[in-house]
Amino acid sequence: MAALEPTLSTVDLHPIDLVECLADSRDWEFDRIGEDRIALGIDGVWRTYALSLSWSAHDCTLRLLCTFDLDPPENRVNALREAMDKANERVWTGAFCLWPEEKLMVWRYGLTLAGGGHASAGQIDAMMADAVEACERFYPAFQLVAFDATDPDAALEIAICEAYGRA
Repeated sequence: MAALEPTLSTVDLHPIDLVECLADSRDWEFDRIGEDRIALGIDGVWRTYALSLSWSAHDCTLRLLCTFDLDPPENRVNALREAMDKANERVWTGAFCLWPEEKLMVWRYGLTLAGGGHASAGQIDAMMADAVEACERFYPAFQLVAFDATDPDAALEIAICEAYGRA
């Protein structure tokens, strides 16, 4: 990201414009859904993750959602929620939640820019990388809990410290 940072005047760019510049520089496919929202896919080792970033001028927050399909059997939902809670204790920059109606696991994070703050390319790049890394790290554990009836503690033991892949 260092190569992009000096060329972008982040003070003058809308946060979603900045995300678009980052995605374009990495040749990631994206869809600019509106002035305040963009969606893109980022390949990981386990799968392609769907990222959505939205700007809320009302609360000066750039919200990131990183999702992947997960539709556990009803009898495994409580164990999966336990695994999510334990995974959330191991991360600092966001949190997992399950959206059962949409059949999605979601990594959520919000960057608050109140008081006239401006997002930098480095901050947004780190947000997106952290989201993919967290999903890559815990994806196998969530799969084991949801579909292999593995105990949440045992499944989380396999959660790697560093995710390997590209973000």
